[in-house]
Amino acid sequence: MNLKYSKLALAMVGIGLTSASYASDPLYSQQWHLNNTGQNAFSQSSGTAGNDLNTQLTQAFGIAGVGIKVAVIDTGVQIDHPDLAANVVPGSQNFISDSAFPVDYPEDPNGHGTAVAGLIGAVGHNGEGVRGVASNTSLLGFNWLSEQTFEGWLISHGKGAATQDVRVFNQSYGFSPIDPIKADFDDPQFNFEIGVMSDVSDNAAWGRGALFVKSAGNGYRYFRSGGFFVLPGDFFAGGNNLGLPMHNSNQSYDNANYYNLVTSAITADGTRTSYSSVGANVWVAAPAGEFGTNSPAMVTTDLMGCDAGMNTAAGLGSNGLHGGTELDPDCNYTSTMNGTSSAAPNTSGAIAAIMSTNHALTARDVRALLAETASKTDAQNPGVSLDFVNNKGELVSYQAVDPWTTNAAGVDFHSFYGFGAVDLDKAMSRARMTNSVLPPQVITPWASSDLAVEVPDASLVGGESSIAFSDDVTVESVQVQLTLDHARLPDLAIELISPAGTRSVLQTPRNGLVGQSLDASITGFDQQLLLSNQFYGEKAKGEWTLRAIDTNGEEQFTFIAYFNSSNVFFVPLNNNKEPGVIKNWSLRVIGH
Repeated sequence: MNLKYSKLALAMVGIGLTSASYASDPLYSQQWHLNNTGQNAFSQSSGTAGNDLNTQLTQAFGIAGVGIKVAVIDTGVQIDHPDLAANVVPGSQNFISDSAFPVDYPEDPNGHGTAVAGLIGAVGHNGEGVRGVASNTSLLGFNWLSEQTFEGWLISHGKGAATQDVRVFNQSYGFSPIDPIKADFDDPQFNFEIGVMSDVSDNAAWGRGALFVKSAGNGYRYFRSGGFFVLPGDFFAGGNNLGLPMHNSNQSYDNANYYNLVTSAITADGTRTSYSSVGANVWVAAPAGEFGTNSPAMVTTDLMGCDAGMNTAAGLGSNGLHGGTELDPDCNYTSTMNGTSSAAPNTSGAIAAIMSTNHALTARDVRALLAETASKTDAQNPGVSLDFVNNKGELVSYQAVDPWTTNAAGVDFHSFYGFGAVDLDKAMSRARMTNSVLPPQVITPWASSDLAVEVPDASLVGGESSIAFSDDVTVESVQVQLTLDHARLPDLAIELISPAGTRSVLQTPRNGLVGQSLDASITGFDQQLLLSNQFYGEKAKGEWTLRAIDTNGEEQFTFIAYFNSSNVFFVPLNNNKEPGVIKNWSLRVIGH
């Protein structure tokens, strides 16, 4: 036994770790996302056994991402970390110092990217702290978030010499806008970036393609936009925004980009985390946990030493692992990592393991395997019903978030979880049995309607517009571009109904789109890009209907709170004086 672990071995006897698990990876037994036995992961309460990535068979087979490169696009990665170094391959880049060491402490004080890298590919069975989902994968790190140049974006997203054979790009980042953002397909740079991601997705790694994995966001209860927080009007009174998300993941147009595989976050009990953004654009859900104090978060790598990272000398008492404890005297690990920033790398690690199971599978095949093998977590979740007084003075109810529903192709979907929780063993088993999951991809031209339709105030009737779609395609995803005039966007629910009658809520009401209240030039949505995966497997041919429903005829307030708690003010969102108008919308199908 390595002498430096002698105290660690004795300490672990007290928390019930076996000598076998110690000899492998000392902190593995607390990594509930890999094998949830009901452990507490150094927090004050335990999770529910069985709610994990389902990795035991995959680990027993030794399938761990061999031969698969994963790029961590983040604030930085400490590539010389003792639990990462053996999996790091040449090609990492620091865009600030132009070096091959992608971490700068002033720009990366909490080690976010290092924690992300550990979840994906911390070395397994090496006598060091933790294990990655794909513990033999090849890692590269890029601190693009710390230096966001266009050249750096290209290099880190598949157009650099070292990233042309990367098969998974992890993007544990995003933004939550308070204003709608136009997805301008006529803009040269926007089009170019979409073109790059399309090309890398289809043609990287000698034609097998790559997957861009993306966090859904952390804005269910409130979100940060620029220098301030956006909170619901009932927040300081202990309210919960009527149970609805402040940030619907579809608000962020990059999350409505088909080439980003969007992940939401679940707890150690298998339910949505308190913070996870959600939406029809979510593909799968993955473990992330809560905050590591009252309930489990992620146990993963941290910046080395007790003076930087999430685990520092000052952190003693906040968590059972932190503060230079016997279990981790050098503070090289953390057990408070969370957010959809954790859900994404757990998904990326699973993808790398699936790809290493069968290198003949394309990235798109693996995307399909994730969807088709995902498990229905939190099966009794009822969704969210919104009660409001309509324009006739009647109390009515609108189902703003559906419970688990089965579409016309027999596919289960929930906007909290997409197709469900990632099930690595099931996906791996399927991957071993096939070299092809899907026929060649078809992306249809945009079909459009320019017929103006009124959206009445505070009415379930809503405004409807239909498009007769002639392409005989099986759906994988559907994208919508919407231009709609409305003075108070948080009132609106936006729905898309398929030819088979499946309803998908593309945008939930009571969101944090402040819009016209702060900027009079904003008249509503202008080519707003929205994405739904809920129609997976259905036939696209037939009539598609878009509905906009105004769910509020009363005055509503949104707080904007600056970091200085004394500088908190109300923004009154006055009710629209005129009905909204659907001006035009377009639809295209990505499928086969």
